[in-house]
Amino acid sequence: MRVFVLNKNKKPLNPTHPARARKLLKAGRAKVFKQFPFTIIIQDIEGGEVNECQLKIDPGSKTT
Repeated sequence: MRVFVLNKNKKPLNPTHPARARKLLKAGRAKVFKQFPFTIIIQDIEGGEVNECQLKIDPGSKTT
């Protein structure tokens, strides 16, 4: 499970582990943006790291 992260300009950043998100919330560096899906918004940085992601779908499987 991962927590979605937004910078203060509401641009998406890399998802983070729930433990790291909890530390950011306790330190006051982030606030809850949405409950479902759980998303936090970082208060103190504008930039951030964003890596490219790939989504692979298997059309031959019975369930996706």
